[in-house]
Amino acid sequence: MVKTPSTMIPLGSEAPDFRLPDVVSGSDLSLGDLKSDVATVLMFICNHCPYVKHLQGGLVEIADDYIPKGVSFIAINSNDVENYPDDSPERMKEVAEEKGYSFPYLFDETQEVAKAYDAACTPDFFVYDRDLRCVYRGQFDDSRPGNGKPVTGKDMRMALDSILGGEAVDWEQIPSLGCNIKWK
Repeated sequence: MVKTPSTMIPLGSEAPDFRLPDVVSGSDLSLGDLKSDVATVLMFICNHCPYVKHLQGGLVEIADDYIPKGVSFIAINSNDVENYPDDSPERMKEVAEEKGYSFPYLFDETQEVAKAYDAACTPDFFVYDRDLRCVYRGQFDDSRPGNGKPVTGKDMRMALDSILGGEAVDWEQIPSLGCNIKWK
């Protein structure tokens, strides 16, 4: 595990399109299929990363709170499964079902989607507006494994509440921190 911050792409960047298999439904899904007319949250996560494991319950909670408000959530795993078999599509499906993911969990086998988004770590979060322009990229909250701070999703909630309220997401955004994506 190499502790890695998110890249912090420029705000206003357009979300690259993709089509990836959803490990739960077995369907190939595109950004166009999954995007919301309100906001779309794209999360690069995996199964084995202690940073992701630390906030899994919070991810489920925030998705359950905001999906009814019209926000779309998409999780993508881009890790090299040959060297990290716990991140295989079969294990992804098990974790998604065990944790109660209410969002698709997509597998980026070629890692092209992670590269297109300039994703660097797990978890890495990107929030896009209705026009698929990046309005937030950064941490879920300031909780990390072992720091004693509760998982609240505070930063993500502030961004989504701003979008839902028709306000700009214009405060300083703090990079996410996690394990580096396991590149092939």
